[in-house]
Amino acid sequence: MEKVKKVTNKTKTRVRKIKTKLLASYYGNPIKDMKLICITGTTGKVEVAHFVHEILRVAGQHVACLAADEDIKAGTLHKFFSDAWKAGANYVVVTAPAKSLKREVFHGLPVYIAALTNYIPAGLTDASAEEYEADESTLFDMHPNIVVLNRDDLHYSTFQNFAGTDATITYGSDAASTVQIESSKLYKKGAEARFNISGNRLNVATFLTGEPVISYMACATAIASALHLSHSDIENGLAEYDPTSEPDQSENPAEPEQPEPSPDAS
Repeated sequence: MEKVKKVTNKTKTRVRKIKTKLLASYYGNPIKDMKLICITGTTGKVEVAHFVHEILRVAGQHVACLAADEDIKAGTLHKFFSDAWKAGANYVVVTAPAKSLKREVFHGLPVYIAALTNYIPAGLTDASAEEYEADESTLFDMHPNIVVLNRDDLHYSTFQNFAGTDATITYGSDAASTVQIESSKLYKKGAEARFNISGNRLNVATFLTGEPVISYMACATAIASALHLSHSDIENGLAEYDPTSEPDQSENPAEPEQPEPSPDAS
């Protein structure tokens, strides 16, 4: 019975990969002309994605963002790439939920940066760190150029084997972090922090509240640093993100809930 189950799972995986390739072909595989930044983790994906989106926008880049905590379907993802390309984007920022990774939604994509926020199980029925690592590995095994990891995460030792082909960058309060969180302050209507990047200090602030947002800003800073964006663009971009404002639809050309197209449509 166990053997039959394994064969069935392998068949499902193969079918999903074929479907994903068909969708990429159907839309003309536009992602090849853009840099793809994928952000995964149990919490903070959406916040980091929006932070990175604002930093790139402030830096004068054409960027599109698809950020969602829930599962993203393959059809939605590839239509988003198509719409982003038509809108002239040279960067796309996408959240990668573990469920979507497990379903091979991101299979075969040229991931430029893969970033992991954290692993925080919400309940006893959630996947273990090892099981979660197995799902996440479908993204990190795609040979991203740059990998960004959270050195403060309690399960960092589980995920530290993930590595980029060009560089692996870490962030956190640990002195060994590439982007070190030196200090932080929390307010009722925002937060601020000071980061140390190879001896250079950044003073950053955000409208978001709560202690986790410090780590999310550090993750976005690590991603932006990997893209060689200026410190002023990072500081201004982090400050620009206001979660209470309406999103700019021209910068977000696809919505997560669009119906999934058929790859053999005429």
